[in-house]
Amino acid sequence: MDGNVRWAKKNKVSKEEGYKKGLTKINQIVDICIENKIKYLTLYALSTENLERPSVNIIFDIFKGNYKNFVDNMTEKKKVKIQVIGKRNNLPKNIQKKIFNIERQTLNNKLLNLNIAFNYGFVNELIYLINNIVNLSSNKNITVNEALINKYLYLSDVPDPDILIRTGGFSRLSNFFLFQLRYSELFFTKTLWPELSKKEILQIFNQYLKIERKYGL
Repeated sequence: MDGNVRWAKKNKVSKEEGYKKGLTKINQIVDICIENKIKYLTLYALSTENLERPSVNIIFDIFKGNYKNFVDNMTEKKKVKIQVIGKRNNLPKNIQKKIFNIERQTLNNKLLNLNIAFNYGFVNELIYLINNIVNLSSNKNITVNEALINKYLYLSDVPDPDILIRTGGFSRLSNFFLFQLRYSELFFTKTLWPELSKKEILQIFNQYLKIERKYGL
């Protein structure tokens, strides 16, 4: 979800307003996914590298300030199940607590599975995966294969993405889902995240439906 800060600069408002606009956009994208019967949506909200930015405290403050309304909206109106993936032990304790509460409060929702990558980086996920396999191998002989790797990914029970959409004009993956995206269809748009429209999303869906997916065959 790239482009919140550039949107703020473009519209001569604060970074805080840019991030708030980006948060509002999440609600709109969730609605589009529900309308189109999409079962899984993963949003890259904060990378492990972003955690080093001076503006990260603005993100934390917006998260804390809008937490209740966001969860109520996702639960009562949309019936969305939220799962947060990424490293947690170096996040502020109050943020960790709110993440736990979000997952607990939305656990039984079934209309859409919304995965939020927060303080996420694939390198960290890879370390997590390898440590789990090493611990497993200390107790018994194992064979490392694709099925075992899938079992220890953060989203082990979620299908690999069919589509990746990156907003903001950069054509790179930025340490996101490097294993899971190996056969995904990639769409890069210059549109800033807060300006992403329903029309553009549906155009991407239509382009995707015209692609003959061969999975390397």
